[in-house]
Amino acid sequence: MSKDEPKSSIQVIDRMMKLLNVLADHVEPLGLKQLAAQTSLHPSSAHRILGVMVEKGLVERVEPGSYQLGIKLLELGNLVKARINVRQVALPFMQKLRDELDETVNLTLRQGDEIVYVERVTAAKSMMRVVQVVGTRAPLHITAVGKIFLAQDGLQSCEEYALRSGMPAFTKDTITTLDRLREEVDKARRAGFAIDKEEAEKGVCCIGAGICDSSGKLVAGLSISAPADRINYKWSGRVKGIADEISRAMGYLG
Repeated sequence: MSKDEPKSSIQVIDRMMKLLNVLADHVEPLGLKQLAAQTSLHPSSAHRILGVMVEKGLVERVEPGSYQLGIKLLELGNLVKARINVRQVALPFMQKLRDELDETVNLTLRQGDEIVYVERVTAAKSMMRVVQVVGTRAPLHITAVGKIFLAQDGLQSCEEYALRSGMPAFTKDTITTLDRLREEVDKARRAGFAIDKEEAEKGVCCIGAGICDSSGKLVAGLSISAPADRINYKWSGRVKGIADEISRAMGYLG
C-alpha cells in the first residue's frame, strides 16, 4: 500500500458524503451535471463515485444520468433506529446534568401503571437515601415523570388510571383525588415538565420531563431528585432542556 492510498480513500469517502448530502437535500432526482456543480466535483469523478454507490445500493440511477438516494440507506437507517438504546443514549446527558446541578438524576421507563427506574447517577454530595434505585417501581401518580406519562395519555385516561390504581397514598402529600391529579397532569401538559413535592418519599422532591423517540412517541422520563430543603424549582427548565437533548439524540426532530 502506498503512502498516498489512505489519503485517497478518505477523499473518496468525503466525496461520497458530499454527493449523499446533496441528494438528501432534493426530493427529485438530480442529473450528473447538477451533482458535480453542487459538490464542486469534476463530472468524471462524480460519475465514477456514483457508479460505485449505485452498485452498493446507496444511490439509485433513475434514468441515464439521473440519481436519487437508494433503498440501502433506508435499511441502514432502520437498523440504527432499532438498535438505539435509550439508556445508552441518555447516560452522558444524565452525567452532564448531575455534574451541572450536583444532584441525583434518574432515567425511567413506563410499564403499565408504573414507572421503572432503569438508570441513576448520584451526586457526590448526596447523603440521602431515596427509593429511586435501579429496578424499583412506583405508581404513576406519585412521581414527576409519571405525571408526564399521564399527561400524554390525556385527562380521560387519568380517570381510568385513578379507578384502576385506587391512587394509594405513600406520604401525607401524595395526590389521592382525581381532581388534584387532573390539575397536576394538566399543568404538566402545559409546562412540559412535572414536579413531585414529597409525594413518593418524605423529604425528597423531584422535577421530571419526557423523552421522545424518532417517531415522537414518549418512551422515557428524565428526573432530578433532591432533598426538599435543597430543591430549586428553577431547575425545571434545565431538566426539560436536557430531556429535549436526549430526544434529539434519539432522532426526534420536533
